[in-house]
Amino acid sequence: MSAGLTRTLRRLLTALPAGLSSVRLRATAAATLVVALALGVAAAVLVVTLRGSLEASTDAEAARRAVAAAPRLIQGVKAVQTEPAEVGVAAPLDAKPGVKTEEKTGVRTEGKPGVRPTEETYEGAEADQPMGDPDVLLIGGSGESLAVTEWAQPRQYAVAALKVATADGTSTVLARASRAGAEEALRALDGALLPGVPALLGVVAAMTWFSVTRALRPVAAIRTKMADITARDLHQRVPVPRSGDEIAALATTVNGTLDRLETAVGTHQRFVADAAHELRSPIATLRARLELAPPSELTREALADVERLQALAGDLLMLARLDAGEPVRTTSLDLGQVAFEESVRHGQEKEPRVVVDIEPDVVVRGSRGHLARLVTNLLDNARRHAETAVTVRVRPGDGLAVLEVLDDGPGIAPEHREAVFDRFTRLDEARARDDGGAGLGLPIARDIAGLHGGTLVAIDGGFRATLPAST
Repeated sequence: MSAGLTRTLRRLLTALPAGLSSVRLRATAAATLVVALALGVAAAVLVVTLRGSLEASTDAEAARRAVAAAPRLIQGVKAVQTEPAEVGVAAPLDAKPGVKTEEKTGVRTEGKPGVRPTEETYEGAEADQPMGDPDVLLIGGSGESLAVTEWAQPRQYAVAALKVATADGTSTVLARASRAGAEEALRALDGALLPGVPALLGVVAAMTWFSVTRALRPVAAIRTKMADITARDLHQRVPVPRSGDEIAALATTVNGTLDRLETAVGTHQRFVADAAHELRSPIATLRARLELAPPSELTREALADVERLQALAGDLLMLARLDAGEPVRTTSLDLGQVAFEESVRHGQEKEPRVVVDIEPDVVVRGSRGHLARLVTNLLDNARRHAETAVTVRVRPGDGLAVLEVLDDGPGIAPEHREAVFDRFTRLDEARARDDGGAGLGLPIARDIAGLHGGTLVAIDGGFRATLPAST
């Protein structure tokens, strides 16, 4: 394939719209285009070669007729030439009837050596017109010659001219052969190529699409499995095809990467869990000593810091357990009851006060401890940002249990509603030390919702958790 054709293919494939640039489509387009170019060149060469061959055959037939007709048209005259005469294909020009000289006959002879009659004696009288053969004509002699422009019709006939030198001068025998057979053969070829080439291209495109789809099927399986693997199930592996080709090597490499990733994540999770667990005992001891110490401003500040450390250690331990994917004990429970109990524990008489709006019999299946932690984290976040009141609402909705925790604070800007679920992330207005929290409450709440097959999103005025309802 030439460099120019390669560049053309590259430009055509690059020009495909982004949505249509799949490997299957690009491979199919490239294969179809290459086959189309090859078939186009082959068809053009075939047509040109066949046309030339048919025209040469027609010309030869006209020359044969001229040689065969000469003895009949010129009789009894001994040829006087010393060199063999040439037979050529005549190209008719404009001619006037009645002009007998060779230059004005309307015939131009283009010699084609190879068909040469031998010297012989012709008997009989001269003749200017065909004798029973409309495809033969004599120019020169004693009679009046005919105009040959209408007779020759070069678009329909091939004409051959045979010059014969006699005692009376030079005469020219013209013979014609119809091109109808050649044109009919070319039309038949066109009739076969015009529908055949597109049909063949369609077969090539279909077979290429099928072959590439079959070859890429393991890639689709690898992609699907990779999409299902999360941080909680790194033990899964992608399927390795038995083909032993590059795709199998890719799957093997991916599985090796997953092995190393699982090891690294497991080490990290164990470190976080061990650190959080080891911190709980000394923090609890320190808190107990501070609570027994004489009250003072320094003691109160130290106790507040210890409480934050204790909450942080508990959050880290909870994250480690969630990341490890530890199985939880699930049972059917009333989500409204869990939300009500946590709301009461936070104190409905304190400021900002907690208002509950709970519909009965909103049943879900899950872990009571985890769901209580979800409600608690949302309430803690809402109370830090509320001005006067926090609303806890539980209701059913289209096969789901919906929990909403709303506050009348400034709210979260739309562009920050996903960022608040990143670990250790706090918005600028919430970075004051007195606000408490380490930026782990909302990530833990979302992980708990995901563990129960639900979602947690930020909405106008608060957060909404949706969990599958249990029947």
